[in-house]
Amino acid sequence: MRQIPEERRQASGEPDGLYGRLKAFEGRAAATAGTGKDPVNEPMIRHWCEAMGDTNPAYSGPEAIAPPTMLQAWTMGGLSGHTDRSAAYEELFGLLDGAGCTSVVATDCEQEYLRPLRPGDRITFDAVIESVSERKTTKLGTGYFVTTRMDVRADGELAGTHRFRILKYAPAAPKRAARDGGRKLRPRPVINRDNAGFWQGVAEHRLLIQRCGDCATLRFPWLPGCNACGCQEWDTVEASGEGTVFSHVVMHHPPFPAFGADGAGGPYAVALIELTEGVRMVSNVIGVPCDKVRTGMPVRLEFLRTDDELELPVFRGGEG
Repeated sequence: MRQIPEERRQASGEPDGLYGRLKAFEGRAAATAGTGKDPVNEPMIRHWCEAMGDTNPAYSGPEAIAPPTMLQAWTMGGLSGHTDRSAAYEELFGLLDGAGCTSVVATDCEQEYLRPLRPGDRITFDAVIESVSERKTTKLGTGYFVTTRMDVRADGELAGTHRFRILKYAPAAPKRAARDGGRKLRPRPVINRDNAGFWQGVAEHRLLIQRCGDCATLRFPWLPGCNACGCQEWDTVEASGEGTVFSHVVMHHPPFPAFGADGAGGPYAVALIELTEGVRMVSNVIGVPCDKVRTGMPVRLEFLRTDDELELPVFRGGEG
């Protein structure tokens, strides 16, 4: 009897025989006796804090601790990867790939911190396949949410847990026509309770920066609490709109038609803009050829309407 491929059974709504096979992997090890490639160390802490703009004094000096959100960083394998993934983990993902679920997107993570990590701590970890969801259909496609939980230890003592969830899916067929007469649209920003005020400001053609209600430190992007003192009270100041290019890249590939005025999708400049107020933000530089964008170039805020529903803060480059 001819077998129907799993992806066609998914589309037809027939019973999901694959799910039972995937469910059997719950509780099995994903990684065993993993070892961090480096002990907790001051240079990595410093680089992290500089990249995140985190000036908390707890992360420097002789009694320094690592930022708690670095928990996963000490377990990562880098470009050379890790060799401690279990056979069960590889088999699970082989089943998903064989069913047409060859694409993957990270969806969310949860971390629990049990004790601070300090320079010199040696990191080991174990991971377990915690759960596999029933088949789900999303805008990206149809697939399964796979959740792993990692227990991270410092010198043998449990320091925290990291729960990571991904969607392994078969990509949905592209729609033949997009909204606005088939014109490609830019991705929509994710608006939530932490950044809704920023996007309300954009709608009013105002670029708003958060200001801590205690220490008055300015911060961007928007956060629920101050990254300098931890205070959760804040107000806003309106940026002047003046700034300079701190660093930049020119995107050539892959092409995204929505990012080019002519529909070609590139190349275009993406820059880290340092505002005169002292904070930095990522945006596009317009008004000059992308190969003419330079570090230190003065820029001025504008608001670019990309379609009927979306307006974005961008920066026009200048030579003066």
